[in-house]
Amino acid sequence: MAANYMFARSACRLGMVLFSLVTASFADPATPALSPTNIFSPASTPANTIFGLSIFVLAVTAGIFLVVFSLLAYAVVKFRKRTDDDGREPPQVYGSNQVELAWTVIPVLIVVALFMATARVIGSVQRAAKPSNAIEVIAIGHQFWWEYRYPGLGVVTANELHVPVSDPAHPTPTFIKLLSVDTDHSFWVPRLNGKTDLIPNHPNNTWIDPHETGLYLGQCAQYCGTQHAKMLLRVYVQSRDEFDRWIRQQSQPAQLSDAASEGQHIFETTACINCHAVAGTVADGRFGPDLSHLMSRDTIAAGAAANTPENLRRWIRNPDSIKPGSLMPAMELSDRELDALAGYLMTLR
Repeated sequence: MAANYMFARSACRLGMVLFSLVTASFADPATPALSPTNIFSPASTPANTIFGLSIFVLAVTAGIFLVVFSLLAYAVVKFRKRTDDDGREPPQVYGSNQVELAWTVIPVLIVVALFMATARVIGSVQRAAKPSNAIEVIAIGHQFWWEYRYPGLGVVTANELHVPVSDPAHPTPTFIKLLSVDTDHSFWVPRLNGKTDLIPNHPNNTWIDPHETGLYLGQCAQYCGTQHAKMLLRVYVQSRDEFDRWIRQQSQPAQLSDAASEGQHIFETTACINCHAVAGTVADGRFGPDLSHLMSRDTIAAGAAANTPENLRRWIRNPDSIKPGSLMPAMELSDRELDALAGYLMTLR
């Protein structure tokens, strides 16, 4: 009885999960996504292809669940213990060629169907042709932040990827080359594409073509160290005009202010210069994010905190207070030096 109860409870839970997934998958596309990382609300061609595969697999597994649950429920009810049972065992059946053939052939056919469907989707995503008007980006994974380089546009930025929206009638996809400088990472923005790993010394590629403007969130999906959970992804999909404007702004050297000269001097005479670059200055470090247009970003520390003066000051004073295990050292600056350096960085727009 206890075993039957546990099975029934587990089956009910699985049924509730399947119902919620099916409900989410067939929701009105115009309805806002239940989650910013909801795979059942695709907004890009490869994500939509993966969504279709997910629904197919879900339907197959739901069918298997219903068949198995129905047979078990029938057996539980049909052969339950009755008050008039005489205690004798029912007739035993040993071997059935028909049954053994069925439970061998049917699972094999199901697995083959799932394999073929998955292989078709993987092939269609990975073999996509790159049109001449595609945007090219190099995404480099670091512990624990993202570096983005636009080789054809002369732009380098960090943590926040900007791409143009792609009109399905005239697609403008973004092809992303994935590199890692230290350990394994994984680029995953669920509403735009499936996850793709970044392996040291083994370049990978992925692509997206978002059909709607807006902010899409993602996550490093491969454990890469203590701050793996805070290695976040933010993809800003903009109209073509807004994207071109952003590119022009990012292509300009840093706008330096005479009022921030003290902070610039501190930046260029401390260890900051060894890790960070600022266009138009002697700072050309590559170990940390490029700071040329730091204040044009919404977040700092790879999305771990909003980019506000208070958080920026706190980040410089003690990075571990925002991101424990961060590889950025505390600079041990005096309050005056800290204020001057933060003031300088806040001019970098």
